Amino acid sequence: SAVEDCMSSRFLPVDEQMEILCRGVVDLEVKEEFKKKLEASRAEDRPLLVKAGFDPTAPDLHLGHTVLITKMRQFQKLGHRVVFLIGDFTGRIGDPTGKNSTRPALTEDEIVANAATYKRQVFKILDPEQTEVRFNSEWLKKMGFDDVIRLAGKYTVARMIERDDFEKRLKAGQSISMHELLYPLAQGYDSVALKADIELGGTDQKFNLLVGRELMHKHDLKPQCIMTLPILEGTDGYEVKDDAGNVTGVAGPKMSKSLGNYIGVEEPPEEQFGKMMSICDGLMWRYYDLLSEKSSDDIAALKAGHPMEAKIALAKEIVTRFHSADDADRGLAHFQSIVNPQNKHTVPDDAPRITLSSEDGQGMPLVDAMVEASLVKSKGEGRRMIGQNAVSVDGTRITDAALVLDAGQTHAVKVGRRRFAHITVD
Repeated sequence: SAVEDCMSSRFLPVDEQMEILCRGVVDLEVKEEFKKKLEASRAEDRPLLVKAGFDPTAPDLHLGHTVLITKMRQFQKLGHRVVFLIGDFTGRIGDPTGKNSTRPALTEDEIVANAATYKRQVFKILDPEQTEVRFNSEWLKKMGFDDVIRLAGKYTVARMIERDDFEKRLKAGQSISMHELLYPLAQGYDSVALKADIELGGTDQKFNLLVGRELMHKHDLKPQCIMTLPILEGTDGYEVKDDAGNVTGVAGPKMSKSLGNYIGVEEPPEEQFGKMMSICDGLMWRYYDLLSEKSSDDIAALKAGHPMEAKIALAKEIVTRFHSADDADRGLAHFQSIVNPQNKHTVPDDAPRITLSSEDGQGMPLVDAMVEASLVKSKGEGRRMIGQNAVSVDGTRITDAALVLDAGQTHAVKVGRRRFAHITVD
């Protein structure tokens, strides 16, 4: 009715919200329930409560961590209420997710220091006025042993050891401590305490999120819907192609500080911009899906244009988010003057200088030149490295294994991260 439309005017139509919020999502449990929650929210002019929990396990956040935070920001922009939950209590237990052994619990000092850093960094994305920061020690620390027993009674051991992490460790004869079995219950109880409508998590958190859903049901609350999002690949991610050369997906290790393939939220603007420009095209579109606040129509328009322009737009968006628009402009200027594809500074000046002779004076196939310059051991390895977007010539990533280096010129060739050469073809 007209009255209902007026009351719900601050919320977009449900289908439009669904299109925005479901972008990049892997699991949505349960889609029809989620739609009904949005419909009720709009009809009652009431924001949904969206929760995402973060154990303060490290002091710095990178873009991989911000996938969830970006989705939280999308909920905020649609008028919903966000709770950024810091697991200061569960951090003392140690989340067993993805671990093949018991993870050491954090010390009190580590938790306090990391939590303070998280609070500072997340507001580079989230709107402080629309964000409620909570700590799960608020309710978990108050629980007595009898409360813990009652909570444990709401979930079975059989269901708990079905969890993939636990099942693998049991089969491998590795120990599982009792406190690890309590972790999913503690995380699940967070949703009970907050009366969450939606909980967000990475795909590796699906089990924990489902525990929260079941515990809410056992406490006579409307179960939360859950959304899982992918684990973001690092800057060394590469395109996967079929036999015909068509890109079928993106692969590579997850973004990790220990692997050196990360983009930190507090890195200097020039570093952030340069790292964004270094990613392959396929990974760029994945970053758009998971990190960008642009609309689906805007992204479709970018896909219709030149990939370089799309990559610059993404780099500017990311740098602006964590620094400022002026910093993004400076990052672009720095890239164009120093790391521009036409500039050979992507290869160190002191890299080996090698002169190769072509048979016909017309140039030399890149793969042959890479072998002769000892940048790869074989032509097969050279073609494989090109297929993994790990080869650049004069600062430009190479995707064509049949590329020929022009004669009479010196080319700055980079293979992987640490193999360089200035190759002159006679």
